[in-house]
Amino acid sequence: MYYPDELIEEVRSKNDIVEVISGYVRMQKKGSAYFGLCPFHSEKSPSFSVSGAKQMYYCFGCGAGGNVFTFLMNYENFTFRESIQELANRAGIDLPELEYSESAKKEADKKGILLEINKEAAKYFYYQLRQPQGKIGYEYLLKRELSQETIHKFGLGFANKTSNDLVAYLKSKGYKDQQLVEAGLAGADEKYGLHDKFWNRVIFPIMDINHRAIGFGGRVMGDGNPKYLNSPETLVFDKSRNLYGLNFARTSRKNHMILCEGYMDVISLHQAGFTQAVASLGTAFTMGQATLLKRYTETVLLAYDSDEAGTKAALRALNILRETGLMGKVIDLKPYKDPDELIKNLGAEEFSQRLDKAENGFLFEIRVLQRDFNLKDPEEKTRFHREIAKRLCQFSEEVERDNYLEAVAASYHIGYENLRKLMQSYALKNGMAKPIERPKSGIQSKNTQEESIRKNQRLLITWLVEEPYLYTSVKDFLSPEDFTDELYREVAEKLFEELKSEKFSPAGLVSMFEEEEKQREVARLFNTKLNMLTTKPEREKAFHDILIKVKEQSLEYYSGRLGSDVTAINRVISGKVALENLKKTHISLKE
Repeated sequence: MYYPDELIEEVRSKNDIVEVISGYVRMQKKGSAYFGLCPFHSEKSPSFSVSGAKQMYYCFGCGAGGNVFTFLMNYENFTFRESIQELANRAGIDLPELEYSESAKKEADKKGILLEINKEAAKYFYYQLRQPQGKIGYEYLLKRELSQETIHKFGLGFANKTSNDLVAYLKSKGYKDQQLVEAGLAGADEKYGLHDKFWNRVIFPIMDINHRAIGFGGRVMGDGNPKYLNSPETLVFDKSRNLYGLNFARTSRKNHMILCEGYMDVISLHQAGFTQAVASLGTAFTMGQATLLKRYTETVLLAYDSDEAGTKAALRALNILRETGLMGKVIDLKPYKDPDELIKNLGAEEFSQRLDKAENGFLFEIRVLQRDFNLKDPEEKTRFHREIAKRLCQFSEEVERDNYLEAVAASYHIGYENLRKLMQSYALKNGMAKPIERPKSGIQSKNTQEESIRKNQRLLITWLVEEPYLYTSVKDFLSPEDFTDELYREVAEKLFEELKSEKFSPAGLVSMFEEEEKQREVARLFNTKLNMLTTKPEREKAFHDILIKVKEQSLEYYSGRLGSDVTAINRVISGKVALENLKKTHISLKE
């Protein structure tokens, strides 16, 4: 169920975008807009603009844009509904209860109870760490050189040596046996009855992106097994779709994420200032976790253990990152085993330098692969080259494949042409690729032409948004159907409707769409760079030219799709008449 459009607009209008974004981004006023460094990509010169008049933001560097809802969706990773709820709360607006089906309501209630139980458990563990019985755990954390601030930030705790004190505490809060089992905090059997899942362990609460405890990890004190124990999967905890530390890392605003193997690696890195670090949750890195990372970054630096097991895990992770469309790099931690050891011995500055020198994932794979071959033996050397050729075939894009081919050929002193032929031969032989085909004449120009059409339509919409009074001069010549892109046409329909009623709100139009990608594209529509010429006649000619181009391209588009549709034919005929009249019409712009 969705909130009514009127309510969404009320929430948006009562949250001034300049005030909201000022809480996240430092901005200065320049002309009619505010500018600051974009929070969505790394930059040195401000290209992130916020318009109070439009109630929209747009980055001319990376293209991020939208209204106040979009900003929270992008920055806080909220859903559209969550962003509405957050801003309604900020403005003191009471939202109606959304209606759910009976089954959905039961599941939502059940999830709510499990989250409450986890919250109580996290508080209990946190308290126990600071009591005499938690001394062993507290001393362990101090020995690992964690500060009081870090221990507090990550909510670290302790599970006592007794096997049922957490169960007793949670039952005293009114929770039932079955609920404690479903939360993954208790087990039940005939011998011991209902008992704690965690005991004699330092506890690492696992948070979702909204800082809610969804599970726990525990490190045993002493020689018990297993060394690390994690919560089982529950209704609120899916190991394959969560990452430890992401609740903090997602707002680090770095141009990459650091992926570690364990809780302590993440905590040590955050304490050293590397707040972009996360870790998988006691399992191998998964496709779901990679997809989650893709929401926040395009580049992932692996800080896995430098031993053989860590190398194998890194190779698996690199394949997953590549399949997800992420760039993977590997940080050299040697001679130390993990990032925690490296920082303790060489300091944060050295680790930062190693980040800058992180090795390209594919080149790392080839370097590890080379260890399996004796390159002094001609036959093994040939096999090594074949393996390289085989791996190069995984790149479907010709430019990317060619760049790697060139890099590998140079690194291992292989003739470029020889390696290219070997790669093509292998690809053809195994049906992995077709021979490289050059684009036929006209294909590239067609793509360029389609983009040119869309650009003209974006320019025209931006003109009308910037100077809405122009609508009265063009309404007899232009209709939403002249915008041949489906999204642009949908926006034009609503835009023209609002311009006609003189209740125009660019930011409100963005709210028509729930998906962040569509909101971003609509923001781009409203913020296309206009070539604002100096004199009024020059500006009037520029606007008139764009208007005619859009009309001509629209008629050409529909003329090629008419068939025998009489209505469509009549529409094209009337469109041609409108175009002829438009060419003779002078449209005045204000000074």
